[in-house]
Amino acid sequence: MARINDNYLKLQAGYLFPEISRRVNEFVQANPDANVIRLGIGDVTRPLVPAVLKAFHQGVDEMAEKTTFHGYGPEQGYDWLAQIIIDKAYKPLGVDLKTSEVFISDGSKCDSSNILDIFDLGNKVAIGDPVYPVYNDTNVMVGRSGQINEEGYYDGLVYMPCNEENGFNPYFPSERVDLIYLCYPNNPTGTVATKEQLQAWVDYAIENDAVILFDAAYEAFITEADIPHSIYEIEGAKQCAIEFRSFSKTAGFTGVRCGLTVVPEELLGSTETGEKYSFNKLWNRRQCTKFNGVSYPVQKAAAAVYSDEGWTQVKEIIDFYMGNARIIREGLTAAGIDCFGGINAPYIWLKTPEGMSSWDFFDKLLNECHVVGTPGSGFGPSGEGYFRLSAFGERDNVETAVQRIREKWGK
Repeated sequence: MARINDNYLKLQAGYLFPEISRRVNEFVQANPDANVIRLGIGDVTRPLVPAVLKAFHQGVDEMAEKTTFHGYGPEQGYDWLAQIIIDKAYKPLGVDLKTSEVFISDGSKCDSSNILDIFDLGNKVAIGDPVYPVYNDTNVMVGRSGQINEEGYYDGLVYMPCNEENGFNPYFPSERVDLIYLCYPNNPTGTVATKEQLQAWVDYAIENDAVILFDAAYEAFITEADIPHSIYEIEGAKQCAIEFRSFSKTAGFTGVRCGLTVVPEELLGSTETGEKYSFNKLWNRRQCTKFNGVSYPVQKAAAAVYSDEGWTQVKEIIDFYMGNARIIREGLTAAGIDCFGGINAPYIWLKTPEGMSSWDFFDKLLNECHVVGTPGSGFGPSGEGYFRLSAFGERDNVETAVQRIREKWGK
């Protein structure tokens, strides 16, 4: 009989978001007339903008003609899209990249998981706590985690608590590590890191021969001028960091699927015998073997995001979501609820009122206010007592949700 991967059995029961869906579905079935407002899972609600949709249609139409049909594309993505991203998203930040360093993919969630393929299982990994569950769970799946203890931590991983004491920006790992996951703007806390804070992380990584896995999926939502959008704005980062970006939240591609990973050519690791080797070459080999590339029409649509017309339209939607974030943050703060984030990210991280646990607050919010959010404990033990609300909703729903919460807990 075929042997299963026992590491999957080490995962805690149910991925966070399916568990939320299960509870919500049970409530809706029992209360079919309830107007449930969903501010939990961070899925976008606005459609693709006209410029992107036009390019998408053009790409599909080209697939219908013999002279413009595209079969297998380069696994790394088309150079013209990589160059557009470099010119429009990185050069304005003062960051110079080569197209050979930009890999187009089907999303940063996939890449932040798949990147583990090019790192030895013996590498020690540090992740924030709370954290986007994918970082934790994929390391469990590949066999790096060890067993889970009574506190909810895996023995083989190093956790970096993110709390009010440190402004939800973790201190350096308590022991030497090889891989460090950082996410800014942060999911779930909605907080950001300053240039000085990121410089400290880069200096730490270089000093300790570690690699930073930097998730910048929400960089387009940054509103404050002095907050870095890329790890490569930091001196020395190309020597120690891999960056993930996504079109999902930026341009509404959650159902379209497109993202990118930057692996600088100067980023080196060591072989078993101590020789230096390029992670860029390893990732390229991995993609050529395990990935067939993003479809041509999707890449055409992605390119249109950075056109003058496309970016103007996309920015309007980003501003709309951030308007939602402001309404949630200000409304809940006025109700006496402690809130964090929501300024440079589409997430509001709030302290549960009356000392409730995260899941108790989830159930109370659902049953009494008919509003869905995300329990902080689902992001890690340090998330207990906190709760995440998403700004990806329609304005009237957001305003109604905030009003319901204020009526229930307002002072």
